[in-house]
This record gives sequence, structure tokens and C-alpha cells, in this order.
Amino acid sequence: MNLTTIVPSAEILVQQCINGDHTAYKLLYDRYSKAMFNTALRMLNRTADAEDILQEAFTDAFQQLENFRGKSTFGAWLKQIVVYKCITHLKKQRLLFSDMEPDADTLPDEPPLHEDEIWYTVEIIKGAMQSLPTGYRTVLSLHLFEGYDQEEVAEIMQVTHSTVRTQYMRAKQKLLQVLKQHELYER
Repeated sequence: MNLTTIVPSAEILVQQCINGDHTAYKLLYDRYSKAMFNTALRMLNRTADAEDILQEAFTDAFQQLENFRGKSTFGAWLKQIVVYKCITHLKKQRLLFSDMEPDADTLPDEPPLHEDEIWYTVEIIKGAMQSLPTGYRTVLSLHLFEGYDQEEVAEIMQVTHSTVRTQYMRAKQKLLQVLKQHELYER
């Protein structure tokens, strides 16, 4: 006889939390903490900051569970809290937009790089992402990794859609330059 533990769905766990079941809190945390930490780390690029945001996001989410209406999944709702906390953190440190201004030194007048010209691995891309300025990394992370469309990124970052579109294009070119540079060093 196989005795496997069946973990309830997130919706059931949320209801159990609302009813005061402390075990349900731990199960929700265990289910979502790694993914939410990775989201925060991609945006903030500092482990300590990502850990702080993770704890704040779960604290806020658990305090606001009665406001969760189920219009989206619990994971999507929690991710939105994490993303907003990351954006707020970056704004407080004035890191978000300081590096999003056009800079002649960062984008030389070279022909655009094409993705198919570059060989890369996941680890190389992660390293290249970490080397990007905060604003570029944030736009790329929200759009590529977190799945927000550019209009949603603009709303989250409280900037215009054209700003996000421009920053996304510049960030992508900068990332490709970093990857191309890495490829040259590897040869």
C-alpha cells in the first residue's frame, strides 16, 4: 500500500489559512517561495535584497488573504506582490531609472547584433543578465522571464509604453553585446 501525501490545491490552502490553519501557511510558502525568490533575484540582482522582498511579500500576502478573490491563481497574485515590492525597492534606491536614460557610451553606433550569431548557454545568459544595468535587467526580466507584456511592464514600472519598448530594445541589444563579447573571450 502506497501512502503518499496529497497536498491540497493552492485555493484550498488559501481557504485553510483564512480559517486559521498554520500548517497551510507553511505549505503555501513551501510551494511558492523558490519561484518568488527567483523572480525577486532576477529583478534585484542581490540575494539579500531578494530574501527580504520574499519575506515582505509573503507577510503582505498572508495578511491580505481575505482580499484574494481568485480572479487569478494564487501564484500569479503572489508574483504580482513580489514584482511590485521589487519595483518599489528599486525606486527607493533610485536604481530603476538612473540607468535607463540614453547614453552614447552604452550603445555605440555599430550594426545591430543578431541573436542567431551568438552561441550561449543558460549560465552565460544569467551572468550576462546580472551585468546589465538595473533598468535594462528589470525590463527584460519582467517581459521575458515573468511573462508580462510590454503594456503591463509599463503599468508596473509607471512609465509609458514607448519607454518600455525603447528600453526593451536597448536592453536586448546590450544583452546581445555582452553575450557576443563573452563568445569572443571563449574562443
